[in-house]
Order: sequence, then structure tokens, then C-alpha cells
Amino acid sequence: MKAWPVVGIVLMQGFLTLAQWFVDHTWIAFWDPLTPAQSLTLRGAALALSLSFVTAALLGFHFSNPLVSLLYKFAAVWLGLLNFFFWAACLCWLAAITASLLRLPPHRPEIAATLFSLAALAALYGAVNAYWIRVRRITVKLENLPDAWRGRTALVVSDLHLGHINGVAFCRRVVAMAAKLKPDAVFLPGDLFDGMKAGAHKLAAPFRELRAPFGLYFSTGNHDEFGGADHYAEILRQNGIRVLNKEKVTVDGLQIAGVPFGDAAYPMRLKAMLDGLHLDRGRACILLNHVPNRLSIVEQAGVGLQLSGHTHGGQIFPFTWLTRRVFGRYTYGLQRFGALQVLTSSGAGTWGPPMRVGTQPEMVLLRFA
Repeated sequence: MKAWPVVGIVLMQGFLTLAQWFVDHTWIAFWDPLTPAQSLTLRGAALALSLSFVTAALLGFHFSNPLVSLLYKFAAVWLGLLNFFFWAACLCWLAAITASLLRLPPHRPEIAATLFSLAALAALYGAVNAYWIRVRRITVKLENLPDAWRGRTALVVSDLHLGHINGVAFCRRVVAMAAKLKPDAVFLPGDLFDGMKAGAHKLAAPFRELRAPFGLYFSTGNHDEFGGADHYAEILRQNGIRVLNKEKVTVDGLQIAGVPFGDAAYPMRLKAMLDGLHLDRGRACILLNHVPNRLSIVEQAGVGLQLSGHTHGGQIFPFTWLTRRVFGRYTYGLQRFGALQVLTSSGAGTWGPPMRVGTQPEMVLLRFA
């Protein structure tokens, strides 16, 4: 194994352990005094919970069975709860300090019970919100768009993250929603799979039922490459999806291109790939590129519209704030970068916690004008 994944795993586990310790310490400090046995039991449970997600993720990358799937689902839900419990713990201490400064009775058990209950409700709302996929409709005007494409529609479905959380039933639901919209083309700009060992053939099978007159097109995201991009690409081809790996196709006069995540992450490689596609600047071009960055290179290549995902819009507060710091206004929605338009979808699925707070799962129906 390379050094950077090990460092990443160690850092993530360290962060989760500290967060879990802080939540556990706050609960003990704010509740009625616990017996030594109760305190020891609570700390032991907290340690096990802090290890659960990283352990389940590592198992999920190597094994596919009901027990591993169940463990991963439990750990992912707990990861979401931990996020909200951590902020509840922070507010507990803030409330206690404020009460002390104002010389008010502390009422610590009531403070903890209220704030942790609100945290649990936030997580419940996030789970319900994540299940409810919206359809967002956007009209796009592209220069040099062939007349044949005016009035046609294309459906953008990113970040399904098919795996132990979003299984075959989820995929069937997404495909059924897509079919009802009757798009002329379907674009899948990455992270169709979660990268886990979870029966990719079965997970992708519902796509056989999805028909679009001008085709279905896919380019890889980072999670697709975690699980073996070539393996996934072959499965998608078997299900009628055109995989664009440094490729361009011209469909009824419209150029559709796709670049893989791994190469597109490097500016020089991305420029070389786009130069190698020999894009016709006299015709509109749509690029499937998983991450909404390196935009100056894409614009200079003559692309009119880039379709991206990856950010999830942040998925869960406060990561909604963090992604805005990283990607700016290109975190979500249709934005301009000079002559280039960039559409970043928040995606239909979730990574990690099956929750969304501050964002919505979606598929985007584009209408070309």
C-alpha cells in the first residue's frame, strides 16, 4: 500500500477518536454522576464506535457479504450521528459557560438532554432528506449548438455511489425516475459506484432498462477509480452505457467528451487529453469531468459546457461551508467561467452517512435552447 492512503486512514481515525472522546466526555460531565462501572462501559462503547467506520470501510473494500454490508450501514449512520453529537457537545459547553457567567443555575442534565435530542432529530431529518431525490430543471444556451438539439433534453445524474449503502433498490428507483423524464440523452459524470466490493454487476443491472434516443454517457470519478475503473467500465458497457475515457463522440452534430478523474486532476495531463480530442470549435461541446476545477484549461480547449459532481454540495453541515471554501461558487449549480458554463450537481446519492442537511439529492434535467 502507498504511504498516502495509510496517512489518510491514520489521520481520519485519529480525528474520529478525538471527536468520539469529546462527545463521551461531555455526556458524562453533563449527566448525573455515573458509577465507575457505568463510566467504563460508556467509554468502551465510545472507543468501539470511534473505530467502526474506518474498520467497516476497510472491510467493505475487500469483502462483499451481508455481514459486512450491515456493519458498514451501521457505521455510516453512526458517523452521521457523531457529526451532530459533536456540535451538540460544543453547544453544551458554550451553554454551561454562558450560564456560569450570568450566574444562572447550570441545569446540566437538561442542557445535554435538549441539545443531544435536537442533534438526533437533525440526523433523522438528514436521513429522510437524503432519500427524497429532487428533479431540477435548467435551460441551457450553448453557442454553436446544432439546430437539431434545440428543445431536446439531457439528464445529468452524478454521484450515485452504488455500494453497501445505496444498493440495487436505490439504483432501480433512480432509473425509474429517469425513465419517466424521457430524456434524449443521459450524462453520468462520475462516482456511479462507491468503490466498495459490493457486487457491481448486480448494482448496475437496472440501467439496462433505461433508454435514451441519443445514448447514455459516463466518465469516471474518484470512487470509480478506487474500485477499479476498467472493471466498472466493462460492466457499464454491458449495460448499454458509453464510457468516455479520454474520448469524444459526435452525436447529431453535438460533441460529447469525457475525461477520467485520475488524469484530469493534473493540469498538464488534462490539457494534453483535451488537445488530443481535437475539439471542433465551430461546434458545441459538452465535457463530462467529475470535479469542477481546472476550468481555465477546459475553457481554453473550446468546451462550452462542463458537467461535474463530486462536491455533493457539502452533503452535511458544516461540510457545506468547507466545500464552498474549496470550490467557491462552482460548488453547486450552473455558473460561468468566461465562455465556459459549468454545471455542478449535488448528486443523487451520498457518501458515508446516508444523510443530507443543508443540501438536497438531485438529478438535473437540461433543456437546450
